[in-house]
Amino acid sequence: MAEEIRRVEHYSASIPNKVGEGARVLGKLRDAGVNLIAFWGYSSGKMAQLQFIPEHGAAFIAAAKQNKLRVRKSTAFYVRGDDHPRAVADILKKLADARISLGAIQAVCGGAGTYGAVIFLPTAAARKAATVLEAV
Repeated sequence: MAEEIRRVEHYSASIPNKVGEGARVLGKLRDAGVNLIAFWGYSSGKMAQLQFIPEHGAAFIAAAKQNKLRVRKSTAFYVRGDDHPRAVADILKKLADARISLGAIQAVCGGAGTYGAVIFLPTAAARKAATVLEAV
């Protein structure tokens, strides 16, 4: 698989940090037919932070509104490709060489020799990063 880097919509939400709340939110999105490219969540005291990269932003927004889930939108880059030593390091080097400061990154092995990553950048750096990363 050739490496693919694409600009994606990233949404975040805060929900009460209670047992079952994450399952409830994901169940509502599932019932609405929302497909997620990536999702993660974490505790932040009395609240939990949920992060979503939906396949289709409009469907996600509609489902979020219908279920009264308040979300904030930003831009990120989704990367997937063949796993190899330096896969993520090479991407970060391109950004560093262009003097683009990273906001955050999440990367995982996808199994069967693949990997995926989500790169977060300050809004002001997104256009330049898209060019540097040759994102679609």
